[in-house]
Amino acid sequence: NFSAENGRSRSTQAVAQAVLNVPETKVTTLENGLRVASEDSGLSTCTVGLWIDAGSRYENQTNNGTAHFLEHMAFKGTRKRSQLDLELEIENMGAHLNAYTSREQTVYYAKAFSKDLPRAVEILADIIQNSTLGEVEIERERGVILREMQEVETNLQEVVFDYLHATAYHNTALGRTILGPTENIKSINRNDLVEYITTHYKGPRIVLAAAGGVSHDELLHLAKHHFGNLPSTYEGEMLPPCSFTGSEIRVRDDKMPLAHIAVSVEAVGWSHPDTLPLMVANTLIGNWDRSFGGGVNLSSKLAQVTCHGNLCHSFQSFNTCYTDTGLWGLYMVCEPNTVADMMHFVQREWIRLCTSVTESEVARAKNLLKTNMLLQLDGSTPICEDIGRQMLCYNRRIPLPELEARIDLIDAQTIRNVCTKYIYDKSPGVAAVGPIGQLPDYDIIRSGMYWLRQ
Repeated sequence: NFSAENGRSRSTQAVAQAVLNVPETKVTTLENGLRVASEDSGLSTCTVGLWIDAGSRYENQTNNGTAHFLEHMAFKGTRKRSQLDLELEIENMGAHLNAYTSREQTVYYAKAFSKDLPRAVEILADIIQNSTLGEVEIERERGVILREMQEVETNLQEVVFDYLHATAYHNTALGRTILGPTENIKSINRNDLVEYITTHYKGPRIVLAAAGGVSHDELLHLAKHHFGNLPSTYEGEMLPPCSFTGSEIRVRDDKMPLAHIAVSVEAVGWSHPDTLPLMVANTLIGNWDRSFGGGVNLSSKLAQVTCHGNLCHSFQSFNTCYTDTGLWGLYMVCEPNTVADMMHFVQREWIRLCTSVTESEVARAKNLLKTNMLLQLDGSTPICEDIGRQMLCYNRRIPLPELEARIDLIDAQTIRNVCTKYIYDKSPGVAAVGPIGQLPDYDIIRSGMYWLRQ
């Protein structure tokens, strides 16, 4: 009986553990300030990467585009590996090597078999510390980046978001694009790239993150060996403050079939206590696309109205966070003749969040947000991304149970208070491209932030 009881309590524990099912995130800081963070889930594969506290926000007018240019150069050969050697080595391991640049972070990561972790870390160390940055390769990548810029111009959502940043963060580092202006891409030279590395790639600004089948002790040993010599000091690299300005950019083109519009208010940075309520509010507004089929029956009130009135092709709410600021808003794609109505209903829904959102809606949005958070952590790469990003944003990884508990504390009153604080009677940033003749004047949009036409 005793042993059966014991077995039962063990199985109850096992269930509780399965519900959490989150191995601990272990964190160790090297002497030079580099942080090593990992979660071991015992898989036969792993993702390991470098999350660096440096993106386009750390650039100025003249070198804007350098962080992204550097990311392109990373896989073009080091002092001990040619580009071909690097590509063959990765391919023979059955691994993937990738990188991306955002406004505040640069990331280099590899997916590999767990047994190849040492080689993956050594390759990452090699590419960020010993890249040759050869003149021939620089010229070739210059052409590649200029072509990439032309491709981005055909992705209207990216175009609109770049315009939104340009108007909302007017004349600040967040207002500039990640790729940089054409004239910079044409003039960036080897010296600019070397200077960017020596200024920003310092121990305290780098996190070596790993997830999947990884031993923290092994990772720590590898980190000391390969990154122990990175410098630990950096001179006065304070983040330049970026103030939000309610304003607009309109690029009217009546030959385009659809209007692409983003409207947003200033929100908050990653670690601000209002971030989670704003994420719940964002989930409440939701996303909708014509191809969904559903709509009238969706939980999002805006989706019901949109679907019913055939007001747009798609919309998605967004909550983009930076260190000390953020953009909370909505991106929509509409027929030219529904733009004014769609804008009206979006603003009406925003005001409703401030004044009369209900407990049941908030409860549903909270559940959806929790589910989305869990679903996003499916696989070693998203988990590794989560570790790297959170270490840079919070200097720790917030355990899921803690996040869930914080979401649980939010109720309808919280949402009303927080939304009133950031939405009600605030001047929004607006970016619009296409046949936008019917988009109301900025003054009218501004007045819709507090006034409801009957």
